[in-house]
Amino acid sequence: MIDIKLIRENKELVKENIKKKFQDEKLPLVDEIYNLDIKYREIKQKMDEKRGLKNKLSNQIGLLMRDGKKDEAMKIKEEVAQMGEDIATLTQDEEKLSQEIKSKMMVIPNIIADDVPIGKDDSENVELKRFGKAFVPDYDIPYHADILNAFNGLDKEASGRTSGNGFYYLMGDIARLSSAMLSYARDFMIEKGFTYCIPPFMIRSDVVNGVMSFAEMDAMMYKIEGEDLFLIGTSEHSMIGKFKDQIIKRETLPITMTSYSPCFRKEVGAHGIEERGIYRVHQFEKQEMIVICEPEDSAAWYEKMWQFTVELFRNLDIPVRQLECCSGDLADLKYKSCDIEAWSPRQQKYFEVGSCSNLTDAQARRLGIRAKAEKGNYYLHTLNNTVLASTRALIALLENNYQKDGSVKIPKALQPYMGGIEIINPQK
Repeated sequence: MIDIKLIRENKELVKENIKKKFQDEKLPLVDEIYNLDIKYREIKQKMDEKRGLKNKLSNQIGLLMRDGKKDEAMKIKEEVAQMGEDIATLTQDEEKLSQEIKSKMMVIPNIIADDVPIGKDDSENVELKRFGKAFVPDYDIPYHADILNAFNGLDKEASGRTSGNGFYYLMGDIARLSSAMLSYARDFMIEKGFTYCIPPFMIRSDVVNGVMSFAEMDAMMYKIEGEDLFLIGTSEHSMIGKFKDQIIKRETLPITMTSYSPCFRKEVGAHGIEERGIYRVHQFEKQEMIVICEPEDSAAWYEKMWQFTVELFRNLDIPVRQLECCSGDLADLKYKSCDIEAWSPRQQKYFEVGSCSNLTDAQARRLGIRAKAEKGNYYLHTLNNTVLASTRALIALLENNYQKDGSVKIPKALQPYMGGIEIINPQK
């Protein structure tokens, strides 16, 4: 959510930002909010004036009664009572307008960075840099589900019986490899100075509304029937929510945390759920990182965070590239974002394995995350980044470490987490 001062002082900037995100249907909201805000401030001014006068007259009543001027005192008392009724009515009007303004403000997208490329969707994202050589071997690499099946490592038939499409069982060496990657990602981030956390896997609606837009919530979140609880789509949600309505001591900043969680996603949209493999599924595991920092530090943290993911994947012998997300591909709360994509030697193209985002103070405004300064409280900046998402990272690792005989090399970084095993061999 943006600062309403932007609409008061520069409506055209807000409108231009909406146009850059190709959300022209939201343009009328800017004028609606502007006009509602004028009414809100007029009512607030009337309330302040009436409260001031009411207090002044109330003080006179006692003096008049003391001086024996009862009739005059009673007349003023009636006037004060009427003012009380007027103030109560104005208070109701103020609260109603405040809620109406807030509901409309929640839909206005965050102001995007000046250097964000303008484009309608992810097809117009811009490649910035590649890391590692994108290698294609002189032998065929099977589809990842076939590699998994060769190790007896995937059972989607059984998960179809228990849970339906979009779920899976990982087994044996494959399950161990997936856990090894997550454990390595955890320790990698701890060594970077991040505090490890296992957060709640369900959150309330007020936290959901604080960390994401309504459109994202509808497309992603699973609602717990009969309760005000949602399954998290990423631990960023509960990690940022941890600081809801908190005044954070400046000396504790920046807050840098890395978290493990399962993730649950409806995956509503054109892409659909993958029938055979594990690329797009309803459930996976993830190591995440979040930063809460001073506003002037968020740009530097953004650069550090996505580079951590690149370093991790390169340690797993996986070539990656960085893509700058264009304006139309940015979720409403994001100021700037980039995707990290891993090389697929089978498809001979890159695919997304993580995303890093700077949300400036958009989440902090929704959730009331502030710091205290001499001149008053101010909103902090929040950032998040995928360290490693289990299923997609597993696909990238299998393809980039697949050998001609069907075996898979274990990168040195993972070998301590695999009991020293350097290679795993197919079972069929």
